[in-house]
Amino acid sequence: MHERSMNAQLGHQIIFGDTLLLLLPERAVWWEAERCLIVSDLHLGKAERMARRGGALVPPYESLETISRLSDLIGRWAPAHVLCLGDSFDDNAAERALDPAVLEALTQLMAGRRWTWVLGNHDPGPVELGGSCTREVRIGEVDFRHIAKSAPATLEISGHYHPKASVRGARRPAFVLDAQRLIMPAFGTYTGGLDVSDPAIAGLMGSGAQAILSGKTMVPIPLAACTQPPAPSPVRWARGLG
Repeated sequence: MHERSMNAQLGHQIIFGDTLLLLLPERAVWWEAERCLIVSDLHLGKAERMARRGGALVPPYESLETISRLSDLIGRWAPAHVLCLGDSFDDNAAERALDPAVLEALTQLMAGRRWTWVLGNHDPGPVELGGSCTREVRIGEVDFRHIAKSAPATLEISGHYHPKASVRGARRPAFVLDAQRLIMPAFGTYTGGLDVSDPAIAGLMGSGAQAILSGKTMVPIPLAACTQPPAPSPVRWARGLG
């Protein structure tokens, strides 16, 4: 993994193996040579799933916002292929219960382009919306899957962990990468995150690993410099502000 350039307007460009990738501020990856837009962990239908299972009731608009942001990226980059790296739906029932407006928008986005659903741990069943559905896919020298392998045989891009990094008190979704693997942040609106310093993430990464914070100003920092955020006080959580 080598950094090639950094552009606050377009994203953070890296060479991953021999593959040139652009990490986008919007928590996606653009692969120009393949005309491929890569996203992970959309978690469509999360609010509906939470309500169905007796969890917290949250405004049921997150799926439309997620699809709207994805639509903006597709309109900007005009991909020939969209690759979704698992947990695209919060569970299989959430896929079947999508709001009609979300379903219509997603159907329009899928029309006329290749669309690949990589299966995740939240959505392990067959996807009924069209496109191709697979547990893993290889493009060029890169393997794509939902959960990183402990020892990948080739270059690997995955999701699942929703990595976030804390620097100077600010906590933001982040890409995590070393010479062999890239773990993507969650694209979905209602998604928490695991700090990149957690052993579940840090334990996968080799020497020289970096976290690259998403957002308007993409900030690359050594993984070793990332620290766990302080735990919120019980009073803060009790007031529902955590």
